[in-house]
Amino acid sequence: MNLYQTKLLEKLKESLAAVLPMIAIVMLLCFTIAPVPTSILLAFIIGAVLLIIGMMFFTLGAEMAMTPMGERIGTKITQSRKIGLIVVVCFILGFIITISEPDLQVLAEQVPSIPNNTLIFAVAAGVGLFLVAAVLRTLFRIPLSHMLWILYPLVFILAFFAPDDFIAVAFDSGGVTTGPMTVPFIMALGIGFTAIRSDKHAENDSFGLVALCSVGPVLAVLLLGMIYNPDGSVYTRTVIPEADTSVALGQLFAAGFPLYIREIAVSLLPIIVCFGIFQAAALHLKKKDLVKMLIGLAYTYIGLVLFLTGANVGFMPAGNYMGKIIAELPFGWIIIPIGMVIGYFIVRAEPAVYVLKEQVEELTSGAVSGKAMGISLSVGVAISLGLAMIRVYTGISMFWFLIPGYALALILAVFVSKIFTAIAFDSGGVASGPMTATFLLPFAMGACEALGGDIVKDAFGVVAMVAMTPLITIQILGLIYKIKESRSAMAAAQTPVTAGLVLPLEAFGDDDIIEL
Repeated sequence: MNLYQTKLLEKLKESLAAVLPMIAIVMLLCFTIAPVPTSILLAFIIGAVLLIIGMMFFTLGAEMAMTPMGERIGTKITQSRKIGLIVVVCFILGFIITISEPDLQVLAEQVPSIPNNTLIFAVAAGVGLFLVAAVLRTLFRIPLSHMLWILYPLVFILAFFAPDDFIAVAFDSGGVTTGPMTVPFIMALGIGFTAIRSDKHAENDSFGLVALCSVGPVLAVLLLGMIYNPDGSVYTRTVIPEADTSVALGQLFAAGFPLYIREIAVSLLPIIVCFGIFQAAALHLKKKDLVKMLIGLAYTYIGLVLFLTGANVGFMPAGNYMGKIIAELPFGWIIIPIGMVIGYFIVRAEPAVYVLKEQVEELTSGAVSGKAMGISLSVGVAISLGLAMIRVYTGISMFWFLIPGYALALILAVFVSKIFTAIAFDSGGVASGPMTATFLLPFAMGACEALGGDIVKDAFGVVAMVAMTPLITIQILGLIYKIKESRSAMAAAQTPVTAGLVLPLEAFGDDDIIEL
């Protein structure tokens, strides 16, 4: 068995561990309180198989290609020491990578009040500008928390002036643009930018790029909503597939594959072209390294095609139908705890979560474990889904959750280590990936439709909720680590006093020995 086969087997085990609990929960619901048509169930099972195989290829591809590409480009740009060059290149990279994100195309189609290209280019410009801001922050060593304390109040001030029906689109856009295509590359850029620094804060500043890049789209879409002043955003409802035969079911996936084969090819092409230009102009990597990256890009391509086909064709209809069926039950409130359980496990199937956990473990030398990160993310997403289902069930405005949530996250940033704040705000964008868009959002839409709510105001915003709660749970994890470190330091300070004291046994009486 060669190295690639060993790595694939390792990634397959990780994918199975991530996706199987989610499959088990959905199957249990299907055979008990949420019966679904056979065609939807079979589509879900096929989609789950594609999801597992797709995650296996994607995580290995990101490790072999996307991460090394981002790190080397970031390091090379920083070594130039030319601020003008850094600003221009980072803006172009952020703009191109955002246009490459498949989920952004889906979002643009949901907003008829603004032309697709106008929305896409505005969001891409927002990411480009904030990637520049994030890079300059690392170079000039500006604390991330200072920037967050300025930007998030600005976001909420603008939100109060934006049209009500447009707010969910704006907040969801922040999660949509930090998907499986952008996260590995942008996070690796951050590592590359800080690689030449030798100060003690370099490790902390490796994170935070995704956090700031998530703010840009929100501001851009809020400003666009104010300019275009849309009367309301009409969203495309999920189409429930009708497949009476196995042939018809096969045709559903046969129709999906060509779409995502083209879409991912278009998405990867700009990144490959950018890397090719850097390779020819500055990097000059050895042939062996280039071949490894090309193999990694092939894995990334295959993985994303399989993953997105499985998620969109298999998971989206199942999520929508199940949400509708559960909400129509006499005890419809049960959708809140069910949503929390689904949220806990579904975040493990997000492709970019693996990238984040591996980079956190690598950069902190295991001080922050991937397991602790995974549990914190799962708890955060479970809470967010519970809150999202409460919104669907009651019609409460998302501001009642977002404003206190972000306020708490910003307050925690004062007390926890800088690296945990950066990781936490990065994790918000990472957690709200394609699984949120293709299962959780349709799940909320189906429930909202069954309850007779306003889909635009009550169902949408799930992505924003998923992006918010990890900011709190990861920082609470950081607070726990800080308390443990303080106790360890106190114990270490006391140890030399007692350890250096050696008394003869005769110095103690019998009672003293018993007490000891």
